[in-house]
Amino acid sequence: MFTGLVQAVGQVERRGRALLVEGCSAFAPLQLGDSVAVDGVCLTVASLVGDGFLADVSEETLQRTTLGAKAAGGGSVNLEPALRLSDRLGGHLVSGHVDGIGEVVAVESLPQSWHLELRWRDADFGRYICDKASVAVNGISLTVAGCAEAGARFWLAVIPHTWSVTALRDLQVGDEVNLEIDLLARYTERLISAGGPQDETPPISAAWLAEHGWG
Repeated sequence: MFTGLVQAVGQVERRGRALLVEGCSAFAPLQLGDSVAVDGVCLTVASLVGDGFLADVSEETLQRTTLGAKAAGGGSVNLEPALRLSDRLGGHLVSGHVDGIGEVVAVESLPQSWHLELRWRDADFGRYICDKASVAVNGISLTVAGCAEAGARFWLAVIPHTWSVTALRDLQVGDEVNLEIDLLARYTERLISAGGPQDETPPISAAWLAEHGWG
């Protein structure tokens, strides 16, 4: 589990069937088996190399995320070690399991922030996006500033600090990013749609929530 607060910007490249991730000195030392979020993708340390590590990656990970394409070009990646139970949760709960790919629609420098506009490749994920919702973009915990097209297109106001200390600063229109929806949104949808066992637990609905004080 992660918080979406990036601790370093590193580099990733292919090494045979594995990925080499470098630039982890900010949160060293690493141990074999540790989890590290690399552009929002949870990878396991399989071997220690210099100030980084080698990680095995599945076909699923390469297909669902941008890591394969980025590794081929030696791109910059956001890095975050796994959350300790004693750590502060400064961002939001991030699992490191990417839901889908987004495309950068617009990047604009404003006097006090950066306007970053994204579009889901799969528009169905838009149902998880709303104003002030949390979303992880390349592993960075960000807040949705606005959305359109039923959430399939949305934008974020990125403060200068976040822009300068993460790989967001390298983004250009047309680039692809890893997106992970808020875990709370996913589980809420699941509970509301699934209901409970027959004759035991009633399905969660708007009426049920109002009856139990959530109105």
